[in-house]
Amino acid sequence: MTYNRYAIYYAPPETAGWTRFCTGWLGWDMLSGRPADHPEATGLPRPISEITATPRKYGLHGTLKPPFRLAEGTTAAGLEAACADLAATLAPFELAGLRLTRLGRFLCLQPSGPAEALAALAGACVQRLDRFRAPAGTAELARRRAAGLSPRQEDNLTRWGYPYVLEDFRFHITLSGRLPKDQIGMVESWLAPRLAPLLPDGFTVPDIALVGEASDGMFHLIRRFPLSG
Repeated sequence: MTYNRYAIYYAPPETAGWTRFCTGWLGWDMLSGRPADHPEATGLPRPISEITATPRKYGLHGTLKPPFRLAEGTTAAGLEAACADLAATLAPFELAGLRLTRLGRFLCLQPSGPAEALAALAGACVQRLDRFRAPAGTAELARRRAAGLSPRQEDNLTRWGYPYVLEDFRFHITLSGRLPKDQIGMVESWLAPRLAPLLPDGFTVPDIALVGEASDGMFHLIRRFPLSG
């Protein structure tokens, strides 16, 4: 399979109960490369398929290096080798757990405790793999700037192709698109009691995942690279 773009993710383990639930919630299993069945639901302001339409294509993940096209003169095989080399210098680590939260008008999962180790991992992926990233195009830069960027975010966009990296990085696992103000609370109230018994009190980040966007626009797991430093 060939891919239009690549990204580096934290990809949750497929065996965890919260992973299976959230994969079904989103409707796409990037690990198997197949659609996933939404849970049955009543009491939501609109169908799950509409609530999750925006994040579905990306699968269940936490972004470490945002999607990018390969730079001229680089190859997918070279990117895989560089991911393996990077992972071999980094150690796995533990995090306290996950909690359902709001990020603006989106619902997501975020660490329930300190996340400096995740920020360091993401920073390493952004910086040390950047030679494989083609420069962002004019249209993409304009779209990012339309959100209103701080001077530091503008510097990030210019240097790294994405505004919310390094000091502006906030690890999150997206569970919805942008929701209207009168709907976000309803969706949060539906999700919260269903996720509460599933979310881990602690979990390990044992690897980084290279993923690719196929011609259908959906992201697929290509390979995991164990953190073995």
